[in-house]
Amino acid sequence: METKGLIKKYKVGSEIITALAGVDIKIYKGEFVAVLGTSGSGKSTLLNMISGLERPTKGDIIIGGTRLNKVSERNMARFRSREMGFIFQAYNLIPSLTAMENVTLPLMLQGVSKKKREKRAKAMLIELGLGKRLHNKPSQLSGGQQQRVAIARSLVTEPKIIFADEPTGNLDTKTTIEILSFLQQIVRKRQCTLIMVSHDLEVAQYADRIIHMRDGKVIKITEGEAAIKELTKAEEIIESLPDIEEPKTESPQSVQEKEPEAEKAKILNEEDTEEKR
Repeated sequence: METKGLIKKYKVGSEIITALAGVDIKIYKGEFVAVLGTSGSGKSTLLNMISGLERPTKGDIIIGGTRLNKVSERNMARFRSREMGFIFQAYNLIPSLTAMENVTLPLMLQGVSKKKREKRAKAMLIELGLGKRLHNKPSQLSGGQQQRVAIARSLVTEPKIIFADEPTGNLDTKTTIEILSFLQQIVRKRQCTLIMVSHDLEVAQYADRIIHMRDGKVIKITEGEAAIKELTKAEEIIESLPDIEEPKTESPQSVQEKEPEAEKAKILNEEDTEEKR
């Protein structure tokens, strides 16, 4: 995934607001990337642009060789349904539906049979530790459980790209760690790409890379703790390996130097023997 010179402007009354001011980034398959910034930095606008929810004023968005700018709204909707998954801060679950019914919705929109979609939804919820909550409605679930249902819904179609907008914003510290750890596992296991928006550096550190934004611009890109830990682990493995000593070989020159010395010692020994006699 790549953006080139991405610009987004909004007209508010008579004023023109620049939300993105020329963003150039590359995100790779199987990577967990956090977009970090305060309110008004442009992070959520960037997420909307690269997910095709909004059109840029100028610039290109390229995913797998496809320029999203050139794709019609109808085809973009199909592309999102097939290739993308979304996780929101507010969960966005339908209150009148059970956990399993909420998870089956994307599959229903894709035309998957009832039997198959229920089987896949059940398997996904079990994987997320909600096997005993399949038939509970959102009001019967905790905030963390509701977010797990939302994550299951985003993953059930096996998307290649997952977009998460402040996914832990409404959760306590313990549940936040659990959710972020699970997202890390999903990226590694499925080799999908996860792009997460956050205002919290501690949350962003769970990513492989952090894109720092301010005033609609990328000001720097740093490694997250996840990447640092992987690098440190690799370095520790290398350091723990035993040193391999190469066998010492003597150069022809040193051999030649030793031969006269040996001959000299032999002669001296013979002279000593003669004197004793």
